[in-house]
Amino acid sequence: MTAPPRDPAFPALHIRPDRGWVNDPNGVCRVDGVYHVFFQYNPHAPHHEAISWGHASSTDLLRWQQQPVALRPRPGALDQGGCWSGCVVDDGGVPTAVYTAVHDTAHNARTALATSDRSLQTWRQRDTAVMSPPDDPAVSDVRDPFVFVLDGRRYAIQGAGHHHGRPQILLYDCDDLTSWTELGPLLTFDDPIAASVAAAQIWECPNLVQVDGQWVLIVSLWQWREEGALLAGVRYLLGDLTPHGSGLTFTPTSGGTLDDGPTCYAPLTLPQPGRVLLWAWAAEHGRAAEDIVAAGWAGVLTFPRELYVRQGVLGSRPAAELVGLRAERLDWSADLAAAAFEIESTGSVQLHLVDGNQTVPVVDAPAGAEEPVRILVDGSLVEQFAGPIPATSRAYPTGSSRWRVTADPAVTTGWRLST
Repeated sequence: MTAPPRDPAFPALHIRPDRGWVNDPNGVCRVDGVYHVFFQYNPHAPHHEAISWGHASSTDLLRWQQQPVALRPRPGALDQGGCWSGCVVDDGGVPTAVYTAVHDTAHNARTALATSDRSLQTWRQRDTAVMSPPDDPAVSDVRDPFVFVLDGRRYAIQGAGHHHGRPQILLYDCDDLTSWTELGPLLTFDDPIAASVAAAQIWECPNLVQVDGQWVLIVSLWQWREEGALLAGVRYLLGDLTPHGSGLTFTPTSGGTLDDGPTCYAPLTLPQPGRVLLWAWAAEHGRAAEDIVAAGWAGVLTFPRELYVRQGVLGSRPAAELVGLRAERLDWSADLAAAAFEIESTGSVQLHLVDGNQTVPVVDAPAGAEEPVRILVDGSLVEQFAGPIPATSRAYPTGSSRWRVTADPAVTTGWRLST
């Protein structure tokens, strides 16, 4: 990705176009050796409106090539109000996007399909929905389909809930992607562990994957407040997935926070042989609205992460390939003007952004218990890995600001990052 000129805050090594609005990752997949990441995208302005699916691809998870927009709102069609989040399924060799089609408001969003050839360059959006919201007064919103296979049978889940009610995860049979069957809820807020860990009115962007042999359900928390909707972070639930009637049920055994930072939301996973990858949306946080308008861009996707389960906790680490971004060693004994860098230490690390007489604390990471502390900075995006739970945050450098690292030089190494 290429940064707009003279914007030190732009995260040039991460997935996002030069301009416009980016939010949720969508349709992450690997087809014929190429990784594809789609994302919610407004190419015209840095705010959420007329959402399309942007698209980037890579063969190595390091160098990302921006591709043509994949899905677009179509006037007069079921998705005229936006092509919202979803996934991509290899349906008998045919890449198929399963997405949330918004006609006018999110309350009547439906599930729609689009197909492509194996280049994933051009897409045919179908004119009919495969699933509509249930006729249930307890459900005002349904969205974000996620498709998975269990014992040779294909299922989908969607996030659901009510603005003034309780969340749930809905389950469907979708062996035939063009004909879905409702199977009832996979999980409801009646479960005490889910209610304690993942309080919300709507569970968004659900993922259901096996990590190190353990079933993991990931949900993003949409909470209603008097002043409006609050995106309140991401939670995970470890548990058991078992048959229930004609469908399945998920019974949580424990849970926790996926990311401790203030700006991680709507992750999407990609199971691969030997590991599960994850990308998430890092929203703008602490940047003035007028600065966002002037910059012309908002939102970015995190670096890919690998998930693991250790001692009943779901953890994340940077994808193994990311060490390939390390260029020359970094002398961090003086303040840094580097656009992108990584710090690794077996001790504690503090990171500040310094501009004139103003010093802003960004990271205060204790020594890693089992793995080194790693802090990856790219423009304004800061991803901290200190223990199993990462923290994603934002800090906005200017042309005159510098980064200040405080750490033990005997156990700490830094690198400039570059593709």
